Amino acid sequence: MDKVLGSAREAVADVTDGATLAVGGFGLCGVPIALIDAILEQGARNLTSISNNCGVDDQALGVLLYAGRISRTVSSFVGGNKELARLYLSGELEVELTPQGTLAERLRAGGTGIPAFYTPTGVGTMVAEGGIPIRYDADGNVVKTSEPKEVRVFDGQQYVLETALTADFGLVRAAVGDRHGNLVFSESARNFNPLAGMAGRITIAEVEELVEPGEIPPGDVHLPGVFVDRVVVVGREGKKIEKRTTRPRADTAHDAPAAAGDEGPTDPTLGASA
Repeated sequence: MDKVLGSAREAVADVTDGATLAVGGFGLCGVPIALIDAILEQGARNLTSISNNCGVDDQALGVLLYAGRISRTVSSFVGGNKELARLYLSGELEVELTPQGTLAERLRAGGTGIPAFYTPTGVGTMVAEGGIPIRYDADGNVVKTSEPKEVRVFDGQQYVLETALTADFGLVRAAVGDRHGNLVFSESARNFNPLAGMAGRITIAEVEELVEPGEIPPGDVHLPGVFVDRVVVVGREGKKIEKRTTRPRADTAHDAPAAAGDEGPTDPTLGASA
């Protein structure tokens, strides 16, 4: 029952070429950075990633993308990554775009053994009708597009059929975990993490704090240990901030704004990874 391993390197040692990875996180919030870096070092190639966004430039999953290790991604948002756009438009990367809520439900369905479901999201658009470019060639011509999906009517409303997603490995980051793999995610860092963990055939969790079984109240568990196969303790260091906005801090001694040219201390107000 003790699922704790000694290092991220050990935890990802069996990730093979061609593996599919379901990866938690949103932007840089809640991303399993240590596990991704370990896969980069380990050398697996031709990977498929399933994630909200495939990294932010050369951070998070972006390190695998920049290294040429990812050949296909299933994502909701890819606009924050210039290298992804270049690879996609030059024919070096397949991109399957899916609505964000649909992506979440496809992962959840995969984790619970539901093969497909109907949703109103995408009805009347290319999501349902097909034709979204998935792959280009080196000359910029579309060579592969999304297929039309089944649409049915329930109680007078149209719904599109979406299939579940599963992965060879689920990679997640939790604030707290125990030796049995029960996990707690911190606030917004919860995002896609429980869903990616459910969808993985083998799920690996990097945790900031390790506690003993029984220390996490059952009602506080966000992802039960039944879904988690390996746990690695990584601590709280190394978390990144995607965007930082600062403002001058008022002079507390005189309760007045800082003088012009006196920048004073700054205060991050946006984008800190939880």
